[in-house]
Amino acid sequence: MKRVVFHIDVNSAFLSWTAVKLLNEGAKQDIRTIPSVVSGNPSDRRSIITAASIPAKKLGIKTATPVSMALRKCPSLVIVSGDWDWYGRCSHGFIDICRTYSPVLEQFSIDECFLDMTFRLFGKDPVETANRLREQVKQELGFTVNVGVGSNKLLAKMASDFEKPDKVHTLWLSEVRDKMWTLGVRDLLWVGSRTEEKLLSYGIKTIGQLAVTDISYLTRIVGERGARQLHDTANGIDDSPVETEHPDAKSYSAERTFPKDLTDPQDIDRVLFKVACIVAHRIRKDKFKASCVSMFVKRNDFTVSQKQCTLSQPTDITALILNEARRMLPEVWDGETPLRQVGLGVSRLTRNAAEQMTLFEDPKIEYYRKWDQEYDKAREQNEDPRTLAYKKQ
Repeated sequence: MKRVVFHIDVNSAFLSWTAVKLLNEGAKQDIRTIPSVVSGNPSDRRSIITAASIPAKKLGIKTATPVSMALRKCPSLVIVSGDWDWYGRCSHGFIDICRTYSPVLEQFSIDECFLDMTFRLFGKDPVETANRLREQVKQELGFTVNVGVGSNKLLAKMASDFEKPDKVHTLWLSEVRDKMWTLGVRDLLWVGSRTEEKLLSYGIKTIGQLAVTDISYLTRIVGERGARQLHDTANGIDDSPVETEHPDAKSYSAERTFPKDLTDPQDIDRVLFKVACIVAHRIRKDKFKASCVSMFVKRNDFTVSQKQCTLSQPTDITALILNEARRMLPEVWDGETPLRQVGLGVSRLTRNAAEQMTLFEDPKIEYYRKWDQEYDKAREQNEDPRTLAYKKQ
């Protein structure tokens, strides 16, 4: 029986979900049709853009850039704030619909998931079923998705990244040569800018060229581990399963309440480091990786601010979790108000061990892993419940 995997990806999720919310509240204009962006703090030009509409993208406005830069490109840009509670509701609604098509579902991030449809499509057309799912999401929830249909997770995800929005695309193993090999190497899943630069410097410009390059030659460019993954990916090879969610653990978190309120940013950073170590150690111990990082601060007047973000891929590396918390800190703390408590958590857990090529581009990744191994070894030898206080839900 031919394996069939769907990858469903919400089109411009945060922007789309915000647009639906505004329309539900009576807005007369759909922000998806005009140059618009979502930002953590619309009034702060230093704030980072987390999502952009298609008209904004056509003007060269990209995510992860400051609002000030975007305004230089489009002074009339509409800037709206995000609503994580609403995003969570939209995500749950989206996942609930997808789950009705197959119980074998792996949520890859807040706005995308994989479905193993192999045993659900007997006598049915995969593309027709994918279109039915796409239409159901649009009609019931008000936003659009792309559905990639492929022979495995890799090809399904590659297919969903083809022309957007609101489309269904296939990428079977038999179609790899025609549909994928003609693309540039940067279009290959997990290949980032640094890997692209290395490949281009050796004359490897297309996925097809990469696919037929000898592994021993690739090893000289990106190392043995990266060479094998690049070669397999370029040839459409991926046997990783669609891993269903694990009900035994939904999230891990740790927090620290201070004997006296803190105002020094260095003190706050040290606390973040400690709780990140605790949380990352626990998910590694239980063999999980997390796709979502959240943090909160409690001020001296007992008011609380919190923020969460979705990672580009699941991870159990302390440094990567900590860096996300550090990035979010300015969005929940003004740097001056005394704090009495700081907390950090991870969620959307998976035991999927697949790694993206972007990891290999950071020369510190191996150092991070070795550091984590030493930390875990020390903790296992002398675990103190008071030191490793955490919550598992």
